Amino acid sequence: MTNPAESIEIQNVVASTGIGQELDLEALAEDLPGADFNPDNFPGLVYRTQEPKAAALIFRSGKIVCTGAKSIDDVHEALGIIFGKLRDLSIPVEEDPEITVQNIVSSADLGHNLNLNALAIGLGLEDVEYEPEQFPGLVYRMDDPDVVILLFGSGKIVITGGKHTDDAEGAVAEIVDRIEDLGLLG
Repeated sequence: MTNPAESIEIQNVVASTGIGQELDLEALAEDLPGADFNPDNFPGLVYRTQEPKAAALIFRSGKIVCTGAKSIDDVHEALGIIFGKLRDLSIPVEEDPEITVQNIVSSADLGHNLNLNALAIGLGLEDVEYEPEQFPGLVYRMDDPDVVILLFGSGKIVITGGKHTDDAEGAVAEIVDRIEDLGLLG
């Protein structure tokens, strides 16, 4: 059997930052080629970078949320591009604004089909949500690391809520141990 930890792939990194001053999004939308700003649909301006592929949601308050990146390095690179574009428009941005990772979403494959009904009972109903009529996955809230794991009958899992890249590795190791202890893996 392949090691499930080797199948972990980061799907999305969400991070936030700010430039410490209010922005005129209408003017910014005109001055920033490729920016999308439709305040009737969403209060922020959306600016997408292609390399690395990410989207920045820029708000009037000066707060910026970066989403869609596949790594923490990509977040820093994408936000660096955005900070540069803002500086090019004579908007003062400090040299190295603090960037805070809010969420890392990863996926992995346990390599075996799972009996979600048995898992729902075995993992403890207080940490589990499983309503197959509503959603085909089992939602498991883990304390250490502090993440939420979506488990599917195929053995595929999604780990969300991590703040560090190694949270997914810890979560996979912990869930594999729990499932093996229950005798439900394979």
